[in-house]
Amino acid sequence: MGATVHRTLLEAAALERLPRVADTDTALLVTDYRAADPQLLARTEVLFTHWGSPLLDEDALRRLPALKAVVHAAGSVKHHITPAVWERGITVSSAAEANARPVAEFTLAAILFANKRVLDSARRYRRERTAYELLPYFAGYGNYRRTVGIVGASRIGRRVIELLRPFDLDVLLYDPYVDAQEAAALGVCPLPLDELVSRSDVVSIHAPQLPETHHMFDAQLLGRLADGATLVNTARGSLVDTDALVAELRTGRIHAVIDVTDPEEPPAGSPLFTLPNVLLTPHIAGSLGNELSRMAHWAIDEVERYAHGRPFAHGVGPDELLRSA
Repeated sequence: MGATVHRTLLEAAALERLPRVADTDTALLVTDYRAADPQLLARTEVLFTHWGSPLLDEDALRRLPALKAVVHAAGSVKHHITPAVWERGITVSSAAEANARPVAEFTLAAILFANKRVLDSARRYRRERTAYELLPYFAGYGNYRRTVGIVGASRIGRRVIELLRPFDLDVLLYDPYVDAQEAAALGVCPLPLDELVSRSDVVSIHAPQLPETHHMFDAQLLGRLADGATLVNTARGSLVDTDALVAELRTGRIHAVIDVTDPEEPPAGSPLFTLPNVLLTPHIAGSLGNELSRMAHWAIDEVERYAHGRPFAHGVGPDELLRSA
């Protein structure tokens, strides 16, 4: 994992647990397999990984002849797991379920705040510094019988759907892998993407980053958003055509809550920083602060299952990568 992650991930409770489960040195950090102790790598049976982990390609795997499992204390394994890992029969686990929770919580807050026009009203109150006529201002807004469109029944998308159930909201879903029966079980209405976008007051993106989803929210689709609608993106920046989004936002017609961008850090002069109808955050929806401990303990639980000869509770296979962010 990366050096910064290593310093913050393994807090005291995790540092105490991991050596009880496995023969390991929690102070040891590997950022480059070529520079690591070859004797140590030769006897390594399980890798405990996180953000910034080096790529497990054929070269790395030759240095890890005893490797049987990779336990990732974070979400997606796309950045370091290669097909060669599964070809060698190495099992992989991910704490993606643990990381999905704060993303879904962030999304829920964004949806409820968007429908309530919280940011707009706070900005106006700060500007005018006096009470204004609330009833006319909020006409048509609120969280009663508003429509939320979820794009992608991913792990996070499903968690968002679950969190939305207690509210008086109508939830739509677009996901080409979900049929009508499964949609009914989720309590959502399945729709084609363009119809979902045009009917939703808030559209929240939870689709995976794939060649076919690159810029899926292009100028044409963004143009289908209803006046006053809000786009929420906590998935991947590349799913949205940034130039097209900025063009729509500049009209003032729509709003956006953007936690991920393409490029990952927008240029300093990007209008996303200054447009009044945008809430731009620096990729904070996922696990941060003490939420990292949740992922660490989920991963240590998996190491413990492995040590006792039990299957992983959160195993990841190659097919799942096609449907994950």
